[in-house]
Amino acid sequence: MTAADAKGVDNAGTAGTRAAEDAASRLPALGRKGGGWVAIQIALVAAAVAAGLAGAAWPPAASPWLAAAGVIAALGGVGLLVGGGAGLGSQLTPFPRPVAGGELRRDGVYGLVRHPMYGGALLALLGWALLSSPWALVPLAAAALFLDAKRRREEAWLVKSLAGYDDYRRQVRRRFIPFVW
Repeated sequence: MTAADAKGVDNAGTAGTRAAEDAASRLPALGRKGGGWVAIQIALVAAAVAAGLAGAAWPPAASPWLAAAGVIAALGGVGLLVGGGAGLGSQLTPFPRPVAGGELRRDGVYGLVRHPMYGGALLALLGWALLSSPWALVPLAAAALFLDAKRRREEAWLVKSLAGYDDYRRQVRRRFIPFVW
């Protein structure tokens, strides 16, 4: 019997977690600090803005309801972006590789979700799509998939550089949007 067995820890779950971490660490770094991830993210945001500007408008009957939902989503997104940025303080960087000497943040919005700025960006893009055009939903979906991959790459670095990050990840289950995802 191993120490993990004695504590009631499921070795299969640990092995599954390790397999997920190994897969995440195989995602490309895309530059020393992950600048390629940032460039792709900017391109996806630009694509969503362009689709909203160039795409067909929502049907007029749905516009008031979609506009209200869009404003709520956009404001929620801005709130997550600002809360996440303020919570990081001097550790704030556009790059997914953690800053040297950084500390794990568990307070504020980071007590609810591990990547509030990614969630904020997604909510802001959703708000834009609801305010502009259904075409903007396509790059939004691509951005959601992309940011989840970026999160996995970033978390592989965070596990290696920040003591306690693995425990934090188990405690704060939501990745992007509090109480949702």
